[in-house]
Amino acid sequence: MDIIDDLKYRGLINQVSDEAALREALKRPLTFYCGFDPTANSLHAGNLLVIVIMMRLQKAGHHPIALVGGGTGMIGDPSGRSTERQLNTKEVVDSYAESLKNQLNRFLHFDEGNATFVNNAEWLNSLSTIEFLRDVGKYFTLNYMLSKDSVQTRLEAGISFTEFSYMLLQSFDYLNLYEKRHCRMQVGGSDQWGNITAGLELIRKRGHEEQAFAMTFPLITKSDGTKFGKSMGGAIWLDPERTTPYEWYQFWFNASDDDVVNFLKYFTFLTKDEIEALAKEVKEHPEERKAQKTLAKEMTILVHGEQALKQAEHISTALFSGDVAQLSGEEIKQGFKDVPTFNAASKVSIKLLDLLVEADVVSSKRQAREDISNGAIYINGARRTDLNALVTQDDRIDHEYVIVRRGKKKYTLIQF
Repeated sequence: MDIIDDLKYRGLINQVSDEAALREALKRPLTFYCGFDPTANSLHAGNLLVIVIMMRLQKAGHHPIALVGGGTGMIGDPSGRSTERQLNTKEVVDSYAESLKNQLNRFLHFDEGNATFVNNAEWLNSLSTIEFLRDVGKYFTLNYMLSKDSVQTRLEAGISFTEFSYMLLQSFDYLNLYEKRHCRMQVGGSDQWGNITAGLELIRKRGHEEQAFAMTFPLITKSDGTKFGKSMGGAIWLDPERTTPYEWYQFWFNASDDDVVNFLKYFTFLTKDEIEALAKEVKEHPEERKAQKTLAKEMTILVHGEQALKQAEHISTALFSGDVAQLSGEEIKQGFKDVPTFNAASKVSIKLLDLLVEADVVSSKRQAREDISNGAIYINGARRTDLNALVTQDDRIDHEYVIVRRGKKKYTLIQF
């Protein structure tokens, strides 16, 4: 299956500027780019789709350029937004750009020469206003710019000249890469179509005859209509310090039966036959969640590696079985990140009754006695029914943690 047919099978092509000509161009190595504005110190699950598309094109023999917008990030893209972005300082934008470079390198491997990293601050930050107006602005009419969706959707609420000009800056990026690096295609989300085709217009009007291309992919929403890449705790980040590998694994494992096959197509490198076999499993044996397990495995290996996958699976198994004593301190930090935590004084021992009340596991000693007597209290997965029981240093996992469970699912993490 050629790369265009593969992308179509996976539902990853939204618009292409000239499909027949692009198919012909892709018969030879083609340089293409995608831009990432540094609006945070980490990319998130939503960004992963375009990264994977870049990897697919790279595996098919084409050369990706990952552009981080150290220049455009100072302005802010109006696409897909109803309000103005908050402007960050140059120092913040520069630090975010460096973080994104490091993350993108894990997937595209700039140091191996198969991909290129650029920061548009290199040419935008030194561009004078007069140069910009003469070399870029004169090629665009207001009517053309006002017709773009990214501008149209903001006209009623208002759009600043700053964000209005973003389209021209992105067009200049494309022209620069076309002229300096022979880049002939830009890819991005469907909300970028207006900006990308503006770049094609600038290249054409500057007199370049070799055809350039635009390709966009659909913005993903889940089957229930909610935004992809969000959870109860907010965005799902690629940075393990912001979203732990266990949380990342669970995000994919919790995909619904209605979404999981599409996610396998979008994000994994499984073949069509492998995906169709898993789709059959979803229909015939949904309770086994084989497709979800495969998706979670593939995505955790891709972003965090084999060791992180083993750790995430180990945490999942321990929490499901209740055998939490087998977890390490690092695994406890991941698996119990969002569980209520009580910082206890580092005593040699403490009465279980007192600990339950102090840690707010129960509301009173009377309730604590009742729960212990009824077998509802577990320490590190083991039921405690002795009203005089002590929690000692021997109960601490890695000398630091004790996991209290009340009933089937109410956990509290005690940290000494």
